[in-house]
Amino acid sequence: MSSRIEILNAGGYRSDGRTQYELRSMTIILGDSAKSLSENLDDSFSNLYPNAADGSAIVMHGLTEVSVRVFGPREAQIRREAIHDRAKINVQVVMLPFSGGTANRRRGRGDKRLLELAAAIESTFESVIQTGLYPRSQIDIVVEIHQQDGGVLHTAINGVTLALTDAGVAMYDQVVAVSAGLHSTAVLLDLSHYEENDMPFLTVAVMPRSKKVTLLNMESRLHVTRFEHVFKVGCEAAEIIRTEMGNAIMARAHALASSAMTGELGQTQRGGGNLIDESGMAYEMEE
Repeated sequence: MSSRIEILNAGGYRSDGRTQYELRSMTIILGDSAKSLSENLDDSFSNLYPNAADGSAIVMHGLTEVSVRVFGPREAQIRREAIHDRAKINVQVVMLPFSGGTANRRRGRGDKRLLELAAAIESTFESVIQTGLYPRSQIDIVVEIHQQDGGVLHTAINGVTLALTDAGVAMYDQVVAVSAGLHSTAVLLDLSHYEENDMPFLTVAVMPRSKKVTLLNMESRLHVTRFEHVFKVGCEAAEIIRTEMGNAIMARAHALASSAMTGELGQTQRGGGNLIDESGMAYEMEE
């Protein structure tokens, strides 16, 4: 059933005021800030992973918000499932009850839609993570959907890329994803929930440096004569998202470097067995 909202008007504007090639605003939170926001949620299934995450990220594409936490690489918890020459990747997708969406109900861990999302994310990163560097270990990825307004899959993939980078997991390249659809003859990028329900669309994930495609997901029919153009526009849009993600990673790296330098300058050992920190308070060191 088609949406009652006008997808693209005569002036070339979409229902949310964007033009056809315009992406939604993107917000990225990396590291400790992302951990604190996610762990403060009472219903975030944090009890399943009691240890602190090695990497985390929160990504927002418009009103769609996803948080990702990465645990590992670490020793396989179940030895019989360990792979002797590479790491095993486990992906769990959790949809929080207040996230909204088409079905106003709580989805359990065995929900078919969540299992499909987890399988798509796992297959996307199996060829990207250098699993051979971590034999007999596992990497656990927990994706939490806080709010959804279209583009959940590509938002999750971008969040996983950032969280893996924050965790220091070796990858051959970053993975950048975006959705693209066809309304009549016009290609639209970064679709909202209403747009996804009204037109055929695809989600594409690419590795920017090698130009390889790691995921191409289509849940609706798209005529073969139109496919190439939609696919090409999606790949070009991924370069823009890559720039935003790169800026966030650089900002995180500079923040960590600045914090390390401040710590080195602020803590100096003085005579008499005292440690003077940057605030001027002295702490007696134990012998």
